[in-house]
Amino acid sequence: MQDAQIPRFFLYGEAPRSVGERFLHLEAIEDRTRPADWNIRPHTHTGLSHIFHVTHGGGVMSADALRLPFQAPCLMVVPSNVVHGFAYELETRGAVLTVSDVYRDELVRRETELRRVFAQPRILALAEEQVFTEALERLGRELAWSAPGHAAAVEALLITLLVETLRLTHHAEVGDEPLVDSQAGLVARFRALVEERYRSEVQVEGYASALKVSAKRLRAACLRAAAATPGRMIQDRRLLEAKRILLYTNMSVAEAAYYLGYDDPAYFTRTFTKNCGRSPRAFRSDPNGRTAEP
Repeated sequence: MQDAQIPRFFLYGEAPRSVGERFLHLEAIEDRTRPADWNIRPHTHTGLSHIFHVTHGGGVMSADALRLPFQAPCLMVVPSNVVHGFAYELETRGAVLTVSDVYRDELVRRETELRRVFAQPRILALAEEQVFTEALERLGRELAWSAPGHAAAVEALLITLLVETLRLTHHAEVGDEPLVDSQAGLVARFRALVEERYRSEVQVEGYASALKVSAKRLRAACLRAAAATPGRMIQDRRLLEAKRILLYTNMSVAEAAYYLGYDDPAYFTRTFTKNCGRSPRAFRSDPNGRTAEP
């Protein structure tokens, strides 16, 4: 059976390789976008998340099935494993910070609220960008040399950037209530397990058993932290992958169904149509839904 064909890179254009636990990388946006004629084709990364600081210009970010316009000054957040690409305006400038998920998770264990920074792809407008400009400039200098206190300085600047991004995220989510840590942690572990097993036919009870909790407790935590049942979250992850395959690969609808673990392509089509309001074929031809179903 045909395998998924979404390009997967280490950094854009670089072959996949192992990621160091404390990997941190900073570069100018234009270093990779200018040679690519300001268009970065859809791709994904394993174990690496990004924060883009756009200082001049703008464009459109694609993130899975989303199309998100952006204009400087702003931040763009891209979690790992999200299929993303960019159509930049000419001479768009800024910086992109890449951090390994292992390092991110280490910091989250110390400050649990930081998990919200990379919860989903998003655009965050900046009313005041001086703190990001200064912190990124200092971080760039620290990454280029090894003065006394180098490691501590790098981590301090990274935490500063993540905290400032968290606060912008909080302002963008006014009305959200803080989550109970134990529930949020359980849901985070559930999401990670779903990421590993969503193509299989594992039921909610199987996930609960693997997480060493009751199905009732898992359901309560998911409803509290994600406003969705565990079953819904599993299905949403499969549907997200279906959208990725339809948008970014040449798989047929039947091949996509089998790849995602469905025994019956017709059942996959019915499920997709019920949840997305359009058939897989119609979604592939027009993901934004501007045209009517034939």
